[in-house]
Amino acid sequence: MTNQQTNPTALDRMFHALADPSRRAVVERLAQGPATVGELAKPLDMAMPTVLQHLRVLESCGLIHTAKAGRVRTCRLEPQALASAQGWIDRLRAEWEARLDRLDAYLQTLQESDHGPQ
Repeated sequence: MTNQQTNPTALDRMFHALADPSRRAVVERLAQGPATVGELAKPLDMAMPTVLQHLRVLESCGLIHTAKAGRVRTCRLEPQALASAQGWIDRLRAEWEARLDRLDAYLQTLQESDHGPQ
């Protein structure tokens, strides 16, 4: 496997962050636009300290950015952070597609040899 300029530790942190359904819900909400911590917490059935912990996990891996203006903390999605995960997924997809193409070609040669001249 080629070594792309991807930090495996950062990729691990991103997948860890996205493994939790509550954090994925926050990411999906932020895909619609920035939101305050209170707006993000409203649909989640958890205490505010737990919500803040989830937001810290998302921020530590670069998926979101938070900014405080007065007493209001607003979060926004950092979609470019998903590029490393997308690159990793694309490389795996290409490898598996190539393997399946080779398997298909092999199966076609077997089928042709079974139906060939006898």
